[in-house]
Amino acid sequence: MDLDRIAKAVREILFAVGENPEREGLRDTPQRVARMYEEVFSGLSGDPAEHLTTSFTERYDELVVLRDIPFNSICEHHLMPFEGKAHVAYLPAGKVAGISKLARVVEAFARRPQVQERLTTQIANLLMEKLEAKGVAVVIHAVHTCMTCRGVRKPGTVMITSAVLGLCRSDPRTRGEVMTLLHTS
Repeated sequence: MDLDRIAKAVREILFAVGENPEREGLRDTPQRVARMYEEVFSGLSGDPAEHLTTSFTERYDELVVLRDIPFNSICEHHLMPFEGKAHVAYLPAGKVAGISKLARVVEAFARRPQVQERLTTQIANLLMEKLEAKGVAVVIHAVHTCMTCRGVRKPGTVMITSAVLGLCRSDPRTRGEVMTLLHTS
């Protein structure tokens, strides 16, 4: 990531909005913003699949659910944050992943310029592929500051997206069970 280039761009933005980048409170802002972008876009430099390279052979044929995984991301349309919780479930077909790996996959995809719909499907598709699961379900609840702080300004609104694959989609009983588990408090 080119931190110097980001800092120069932020300095230009400050000029463009009528601020003085040499003012005491703003003097170090371009470098701070560059370091912040390096952190919030850190998912651009890695492959989320690397978190699923290790799995364990396990004769377990019931749903595995990890709920309430907090995440932060940046909306690619306005470069404003959105944050929420991801809930993931999969139906193993002979192998399971460590639960921290599921959270790491969510984090790796969230640390990119994103839209929530893509984030949801990227997580689901990767879990389905790398775990060779019989089914996967991902539900994400998020608040988007591009909607709550600007534009329509509707604080308190929550966007919910889902991606449901394999038996979690095609078998009505499995779908019902997974959705109940993902939405139960």
